[in-house]
Amino acid sequence: MNKLLAAALAFTVLTGMAHAHDFTVGELAIHHPWAKATLPNQPVGGGFMEITNNGSEADRLVSGAADFAGEVQIHEMSMDNGVMKMRQLADGIEIAPGQTVKLEPGGLHIMFMKLAEPLKEGEMKEATLTFEHAGDVTVEFAVQSPKPEAGEMDHSKMNGDAHADHSN
Repeated sequence: MNKLLAAALAFTVLTGMAHAHDFTVGELAIHHPWAKATLPNQPVGGGFMEITNNGSEADRLVSGAADFAGEVQIHEMSMDNGVMKMRQLADGIEIAPGQTVKLEPGGLHIMFMKLAEPLKEGEMKEATLTFEHAGDVTVEFAVQSPKPEAGEMDHSKMNGDAHADHSN
């Protein structure tokens, strides 16, 4: 194999590894935590990932913390008679044995409240997730483009959207 081909292959492998990032704690595998870039003065942001439980007992994501946010909450978004509702999940999110739970726009997600500054595309933001059995794990959220997904609530309008119910 010539040096140019070897260099190209190494670059391809390393570049692919840089885009996907995974973390583990106990029997839990956390795949590609990411946060949506926010607008200036936007007080909240969303965090997303996949969590797989490779163990034989259920675990639960119960809380989180981040230096860049005054508070980290676990939320669920749903539709009820055409009205988008978001609520905090005080009991967290259960991850059953052998199951993968997707935290994604328009569904289960992490809410970064009271942001100290906007989340900027290309940044990596560190946060700690706490699980009932596996304990704490520090992960990095890759901040990505703020393009809204189908069915997703625009958090930048959180205080003035008459069509959204933000009850707990």
